[in-house]
Amino acid sequence: MLFVNLTACPAGSTLPLATARPQGVSCHTLSGKGRACAPADLPKLPVGTSLADEAGTAHLVVTGHVLLPSPDGPHALFCPLLTALVDFPAGEIALLPEKRGTSLAWITLSDSTHAGTREDASGPVLASKVRDFLDIDYAQGYLLPDNASDLRALLTHLALVEGYDLILTTGGTGVAPTDVTPEATARVLDYELPGFAQAMTMASLAKTPMGAISRARAGVIGRSLVVNLPGSPKAVQENLEAVLPCFRHTIEKLHGDSTPCGSGS
Repeated sequence: MLFVNLTACPAGSTLPLATARPQGVSCHTLSGKGRACAPADLPKLPVGTSLADEAGTAHLVVTGHVLLPSPDGPHALFCPLLTALVDFPAGEIALLPEKRGTSLAWITLSDSTHAGTREDASGPVLASKVRDFLDIDYAQGYLLPDNASDLRALLTHLALVEGYDLILTTGGTGVAPTDVTPEATARVLDYELPGFAQAMTMASLAKTPMGAISRARAGVIGRSLVVNLPGSPKAVQENLEAVLPCFRHTIEKLHGDSTPCGSGS
């Protein structure tokens, strides 16, 4: 149980959790007297974590993280960003952190889409398809140009800082000079899952011989599953159908589930 002290929050507003204390920890808010709650006092709150009351009603959800200067020390505070799901007044409220589903981040890589000259057609298809298959507690899309360093930085941030369960990219998996997604992804993966790429290639080859051109990668960063997908909405749908049945079990395993893989779960 966390005792969260926030200003008044209308539904839909987002603000940083700069002051909170777990049950049993005696500390004061940063504006009060005594020891301020240190970042180490708080549990890890990955994106998608709900903060609910004892009845199970979610009041807030973690939608990001930010570093803020501390008013009473030289070090920055690592603060979750909370989005209010309901209206509630200022003051301290006791809430229970709970991860109820899967958090999804998708990244569309395209110079023209990033520049605003073309609509992102693949990202929404991807998100809709995943929502039909998994219980998504939070989802967020991102637009990037075809730039390897930008993609490496964003993948690392989404996995290791934000704590997304599933990170999907769309675009940049072919052989054009601007197709940098596979190499950029491979450089930040802790390890690869070649079976995902093989399954997607087989699904593409069943539709067109051009499927052999794909260089998509899949693997793990921290506890996040990362999968490259093609850029066209049709190819995204075909490739996702080949690997969607594996997502839930893979993510559960990454988070410590000990159920045997052959148990039929």
